[in-house]
This record gives sequence, structure tokens and C-alpha cells, in this order.
Amino acid sequence: MLFNSFAFFVFLPVMFVLYWFVFNKSLKVQNILVLLASYFFYGWFDWRFVSLLILSTLIDYFFGLWVHTCNERRKKTYLYLSIFNNLIILAIFKYYNFFVNEAATFFSHTGFNVHPYLINVALPLGISFYTFHGMSYVIDIYRGQFKPTKNFVDYAMFVCFFPLLVAGPIERASHLVPQVQKPRTFNYQQSVQGLRLMLWGFFKKIVIADNLAPIVDDVYKNYHFYNGATIMLGAVYFSFQIYCDFSGYSDIALGTAKLFGFELLSNFKFPYFSRNIAEFWRRWHISLSSWFRDYLYIPLGGARVSRPKVIRNTFVIFLVSGFWHGANWTFIIWGLIHALLFIPLLLSNKNRQFSTGVVAENSAFPNFREIAGMLTTFLFVTLAWVFFRAPNLNVAIEFIKQMGHNLNQLPKLRSFFPIYCLPLLLIDWNFRKDERALAFPKNKLIRYSVYIIMFFVLVYYSNDNSSFIYFQF
Repeated sequence: MLFNSFAFFVFLPVMFVLYWFVFNKSLKVQNILVLLASYFFYGWFDWRFVSLLILSTLIDYFFGLWVHTCNERRKKTYLYLSIFNNLIILAIFKYYNFFVNEAATFFSHTGFNVHPYLINVALPLGISFYTFHGMSYVIDIYRGQFKPTKNFVDYAMFVCFFPLLVAGPIERASHLVPQVQKPRTFNYQQSVQGLRLMLWGFFKKIVIADNLAPIVDDVYKNYHFYNGATIMLGAVYFSFQIYCDFSGYSDIALGTAKLFGFELLSNFKFPYFSRNIAEFWRRWHISLSSWFRDYLYIPLGGARVSRPKVIRNTFVIFLVSGFWHGANWTFIIWGLIHALLFIPLLLSNKNRQFSTGVVAENSAFPNFREIAGMLTTFLFVTLAWVFFRAPNLNVAIEFIKQMGHNLNQLPKLRSFFPIYCLPLLLIDWNFRKDERALAFPKNKLIRYSVYIIMFFVLVYYSNDNSSFIYFQF
């Protein structure tokens, strides 16, 4: 079920009423309601994959119990089996065709003609997210950082909670499970904050991202016919499209969770105000980058090993992060570009330079050095997005080459930047110190006027068939 669909606008209020006004006397019944609603929400996309979701959830639930109760030797065995189970699910449904095709290509170059058997099945939505939930749960139990819950419904809610099920954020059991197990009471202020986050998330998705999408699609399909300035503008538009699309989804997810008394992890903290690539990755898709840090980078030794191994570890997490996004060389190259941008900061010990605070923290405007840092970072990120967006490496390379053609000509696209992107930047800049501090005018008349205007703008631009970019991952 899409957040921006008519079905969701029926589903959500019905769930809200049942949750707070019908089943509010029993935490157990509330949790069962949310779990069943989450399966219904997921099954709305394709009921065939609900069984896979339930099977994956059951397996990690039992592995978590076994890891906690058995001896040390078996504990490690169950941990490895849990990781293997999740990786094999990903390998079959997400990466099998890629590896088989690449192997066939390799053998064809050696003179052997191979006709591989491919799996003709749609990628289950959210598979990369819920498998990572399961792995982190069992790993945390193995490390002694979390005790397993014996209540299957509580664990299943952690994995399948519908606001985050399809595209995150990737939660931690230590953060979400205690909220599942704790009685919840309706909080008016929390619900208002949730509705505001949802409204802003819908605005970013429907008004900005969805209006930029056809322009970006046209540029990538017909880049041979456009001049360099037009192609550059198309690349910039995609930077804003993917940010508004994904951060908009995250805002809607966080806001929806608030309506039911839950607080999810932040996923975006205004990444385009980053002054270098290291700060960008502390602000972009935070739940994924922190997952790779805690469950891959640190186990490999992190920054506590020799400099060559630190560089190796950095390349590993960025390449794996790229491959996590999809079975395509474009994503791997995208990850490699970010690794190459990160390594100089690592070698010069500047990768933690902006680990605290925000740009222009004590002033209304950034200084020249901060502006230069943000523009440079945005430029490199935008160029890397070309590989992320392009269907294959050839298109990405040709697209970048075409940027250098006829630079003396003006862009041929209608310039939507002042209409869509500039207001977004101004609003984000105003709230850059706290991504959840979204506030509307205090004057009641003005505030409700803004609500009404935004609502009618959303209705005007709404498209029931517009999906979210990160659903494909």
C-alpha cells in the first residue's frame, strides 16, 4: 500500500480509530491489531510475499531465542545460520539473476556459451530492510546487547511495523521493542507533530519529487539531444528528486508512527547542507550507514587497525552499501565514488571534522568557507547520483560526457528550481538544527490557512500510481 494512495487514506484513519478508541484497553490486542494491519499493508502490494516475510520473521525469532539460551559453540553456529538465512533470501530474490548473468558473460569471454536459468519473479518489497532488521536482532543478542523477547507478536511488530516495513528507517531492537512492550497512551502533541511531519513529507514527495520526476526521466532518456547545461540541470533535479522522495517517505513513516505512540530513528538530517562527504553520510540514510558501521565496519576492525586495513574497511562498507541498493554495476560504482571521496578525508584525519553541530550553527548565514564546502560536496554527490540513476554504466558515462557539450547554450528545460527547490532549501535551512522541529505559524488563522493551502496543493498534484524510489531496494 502506497503512502500516497487513496487506500492508505482510508486505512490510516480506520486503524487510528480502532487502535485508540476500540482496542485501547489491552496492549496485547493493540499489538496484534498493528501486526495484522502491517501484514495487510504489505499484502496490498503483493500477497504472495507475505508468506516470505512471515517465514523470515519466524526463523530469526527462533534463532534469537536459541542464541540466547545455548552454549557458546552452538551460539555462534546459530548466529551464522541466521546471517546465512537472511543473506540467502537476499541472494535468491535480489541478486541471483545478476550473479548468474555476470558468470555467463565471463564464461562467454572464455569461449563457453552458457544459457543461465533466471528467476522470473518480482523483487519482494522491503526485503533489504526486513532482512537487516532480523540480522541486527540476532547479532545484538549474540553480543549480549539485547535480550530476546519470548513474545512472537512483539518481535514481529519490530520487523513488520507498517510505517517502516517497505523502505525503513532500519530500526534497532533495543530502540523499538521496548516501545512495543510498553503501554501507550494517546498524546495529542505527539500526534500533532506526527501529522505535521506527514504533511511536510507528502508535500516533498507529491509536489516536489513527483513534479521533478518526469523532467529527470526525459533528460536521462534523451540526453543525446540536450546540451551540457540542460543535462547538468537534469542531474541537479535528480539530486532534489531523490532527496524529496526518500526523505519525504521517512517523514511520513516517522509521522505515522507518532500517531500510534512510537518514535522511530531519524533517517535524514538535511544532507545537502553537509560541508564534506563524511558529514553527508552522517546525514543521509542514517539508519543504513549506522547499520553498516556497527555490523560491518567495526567488526572488520573499524579505525582501530592499521591504515591500509582502515582504507580496506572503508572501501568494503561503501561498495557493500552500493550493492545493497541493487544488483547493478551502477550502484557498485556509485559506492566506489563515495569511497574515493571519503578516503582523502580519512588520510588527513578530517573525516570527523563536522561530527557535531551544524553549518552556520551560531549565525543565520554560512560563511564563504562553509558555502564552498556545501557547494563542492553537493557537486560531487550530484555527479555520483548519475551512476545511481542511470540504467547501466554506458548510459552513465555517456551522460557525464554529454555534460561538456555546448556549454555556451542555456538549459532547454523549464526552470522549476525557483518553484520547487528554493522554498525547500529555505525551509530546511530554517530547521537545520533539528530535523523534527518542523513548526507552522503560531497564529491559529495563518496556521490553518497554511494547512488548507497545502492540502489542496497535494490534492491537485496527487497521483495514485506514483511509487517511491526506494521501494525498488
